[in-house]
Amino acid sequence: MCTVRRSIASALQFKQNVLLSNGNNTFATRSAGSRLKNRLNLSRYLSSINNIDTGGEEAVTGHALITSPKTVSDFQELYEATKKKFQSKKLPVDVHPDAVFACNELDLSEVQVYGFDYDYTLACYKPILEDLLYNLAREMLVKRFRYPDDILELEYEPNFAVRGLHYDVEKGLLVKLDSFLQLQLGSVYRGRTKVDADEVLKLYHNRLLPIAYVEGPNSTYRHNTNSKMVQLADLFSVPEMCLLCNVIEYFERNRIDYNPEIVFHDTRTAMGSCHPIMHATVMKNTEKYIERNAKLVQYFQKLQDAGKNLFLVTNSPFSFVNCGMSYLVGANWRDFFDVVIVQARKPKFFTDESRPIRLFDEKTKSHLWDRVFKLEKGKIYYEGSVRQLQELKGWRGHSVLYFGDHPYSDLADVTLKHSWRTGAIISELAHEIQTLNRVDFKTSANWLQMLTQLIEDTQDDDSEAAQVCLRQWMDERDQLRNKTKNVFNEQFGSVFRTYHNPTYFSRRLFRFADIYTSDITNLHKFSTSHTFYPRRGVMPHEYASHFI
Repeated sequence: MCTVRRSIASALQFKQNVLLSNGNNTFATRSAGSRLKNRLNLSRYLSSINNIDTGGEEAVTGHALITSPKTVSDFQELYEATKKKFQSKKLPVDVHPDAVFACNELDLSEVQVYGFDYDYTLACYKPILEDLLYNLAREMLVKRFRYPDDILELEYEPNFAVRGLHYDVEKGLLVKLDSFLQLQLGSVYRGRTKVDADEVLKLYHNRLLPIAYVEGPNSTYRHNTNSKMVQLADLFSVPEMCLLCNVIEYFERNRIDYNPEIVFHDTRTAMGSCHPIMHATVMKNTEKYIERNAKLVQYFQKLQDAGKNLFLVTNSPFSFVNCGMSYLVGANWRDFFDVVIVQARKPKFFTDESRPIRLFDEKTKSHLWDRVFKLEKGKIYYEGSVRQLQELKGWRGHSVLYFGDHPYSDLADVTLKHSWRTGAIISELAHEIQTLNRVDFKTSANWLQMLTQLIEDTQDDDSEAAQVCLRQWMDERDQLRNKTKNVFNEQFGSVFRTYHNPTYFSRRLFRFADIYTSDITNLHKFSTSHTFYPRRGVMPHEYASHFI
């Protein structure tokens, strides 16, 4: 084999966003013109390696690379040359897990008002909360819905599911979709059992799903009751998905007939109904369930010192919020907020026009019937609508920046209908970045990109030698794709990617959030006049641009 010369030219730039379709190992017969074109492509590819500047030094083997590969040996030489190029590349630098990432340019000097959700935005919960929710809902399924007592023995598996999956209420499958509504084969589960690709394609007839099937006949950014799929988009849904799949697995293994839609709705109702019990449990032992965040007070103080207005809009009840915020910030936590609204019933808070805002009486723990003419600091309000909030406070448009953890119920309406700026708090982002920074992941991802490019540049050669090597390369590519997926989560991979495309969850996140980060206090290190600039992303037609 020839040894590639030391300096590698820019001609080996590889496309980052244009990859082969998942698992397609067949290559159709090509025309003579196509074969000629491919020979020229390969010739240029090899020539670019052969013509690398070496300062007049000859190659180690004393001869040039073959510019028109014909034999298996020739193609293996091409593979080794690409591997040598890969090994010469430096690995990407680490991404800081506390970074703030911009989807859209955001100038904080234009922001006067900062709004916050509570759960998983200001209050981040320890993993034990998921166990609590799972156990409460499991018990409710048995006691209230009369599910078999054996279900009480089904344990929670915290590493089974990830946020952003879809449940097919008709077929009873938990699936992962990419931004083009394609199923990620290898990540489709009936209960806890993986469904093989052939059965999935038989059930759906296609890897690409119709938008009406996923989002309903009137496509919107939130779940349509007429759609066949429900997306599980917040962290409270992770234990719900595990319980749902455990119950279905129990029915399947014991050959018990069931309706997947009924099981889904029972599980969802059980999970929702146990929230008041969860609230009471957390309030009794706050330290056990809520992560302490010492920077939160400092961040609020920084915003207040800069003359910013703060408000809180949450679906949680006041007693629960008060307990958590007192633990996180102190008994005087309300001094930081100009407006506090609890049990807002988002997303209705952002969409309904006629829901009156009511005053909450802390002494009687009830809601007063008085008409609210102004929103006062130190008082607690209940329900209402964003229209009233804007009218009574005069907070509108890009002067408002609202943070939440749910792309739909927290962020979608305020950005699409009210032109607020938005920030998403995605706590699992820290784990994702830690995984991205692993040397083994970087190495596999880099080689996957280069091997895919080699396959793409060779695939139109229908000679027997080329096809033999292509089959080997495709097998290796499939192994690399699974390796880079499983390092995040063995069943479903990354929250943000399928094998290579962004996930359906990512597409919505990037559309509805101007910035996103793993923790609200990651913004503390930035001034209140800081501008977040999005990266200039590489579009498929720009991959060879000299700007890259």
